[in-house]
Amino acid sequence: MSLLSPFFAKSNIIMEESSGQNLSDILETMREGILIVGEDMRVVASNSAAHVAFARNNESLNQKRLSEIIRDLSLHQAFSKAIESNNSSRVRIEIINTNTRIFDVRVTPIELDEKMQAIGVFYDVTQVEHLERVRQEFLSNISHELRTPLTSILAFVETLEDGAIDDEKNNRRFLSVIQKNAERMHHLIDDISELSSIEAGKVKVEVKKLNLFVLVREVFATLSAQANDRNIILQNEVPEETFVTADIIRLEQMLTNLVDNAIKFNRQDGIVSIGYEQSTKMDIITVSDTGEGIMKEHQQRIFERFYRVDRARSREVGGTGLGLAIVKHLARLHGGEISITSFLGEGSTFKIELPKQSPHLESSV
Repeated sequence: MSLLSPFFAKSNIIMEESSGQNLSDILETMREGILIVGEDMRVVASNSAAHVAFARNNESLNQKRLSEIIRDLSLHQAFSKAIESNNSSRVRIEIINTNTRIFDVRVTPIELDEKMQAIGVFYDVTQVEHLERVRQEFLSNISHELRTPLTSILAFVETLEDGAIDDEKNNRRFLSVIQKNAERMHHLIDDISELSSIEAGKVKVEVKKLNLFVLVREVFATLSAQANDRNIILQNEVPEETFVTADIIRLEQMLTNLVDNAIKFNRQDGIVSIGYEQSTKMDIITVSDTGEGIMKEHQQRIFERFYRVDRARSREVGGTGLGLAIVKHLARLHGGEISITSFLGEGSTFKIELPKQSPHLESSV
């Protein structure tokens, strides 16, 4: 708004043909939407940005009543105040269409054609407010996720200091709980650092042709002890001579996260299997479990940071709530995608889609 005020306040523009053209040229230089409203609350001038934001059926905004374009009482009051009382105002409005848009509007009186009018500059802050909500949710979640293990650590340290250190029956158990929660905090910080690096574009993938069967076998070997604790059977259903194109470290990270989740949230004596499919352009790696399944309303959100279907059970079995978000970002770094198919009582299948190999790539693994 302040960018326009000197033009109008000092020059006292007259709405003759040439001056009107000058006004139009000035408005078109602005990225923000501009509406100039007269004493009868009709629009006397606007720019293309305002037309894109507010026009219906591609109709011109000029000469329309402000109430026909935007139905918001606070905005109308701001324009009336500018014209009648020569006072500036700032209001926030929401335009609810297919996608809700939020505007920070600054309304200031101006004199045009020897008449008091008002100019409104519409700053689109939709994305800014969305990012702020994401930031606040992230801080809230991270505070909660760190506070839970920290509370346990402090409680057991205090118990040990109060004399339990000499209790041979319980002191090692208390220390074990402290260690477990400290490791949980360590994993959380590692995952936050990893996700931040990925989102900042600091993580690059170096794709090579690799043997998927061998990689799955190594992932299963790493997680076999965890699977044995719950009598989970790990099945490698990938054909032995299956090759895919991926960054071996990042693909191993994706599979480890998915299999780790599949073991934790599976039923006792369940099965976790990794398979392979293909389409014309994509290699498809599937990770399936025989767990309880995930309700449809949760399936679109499980790749969000810290989103949990069952928070109580998630804390019981461990995990940071960031694993699936990391998998999503790593899949997209490869030019691929991840999706889920799940049915209650039948289990879930995650699909990692990766672009097919280029014939000139060297083999790895």
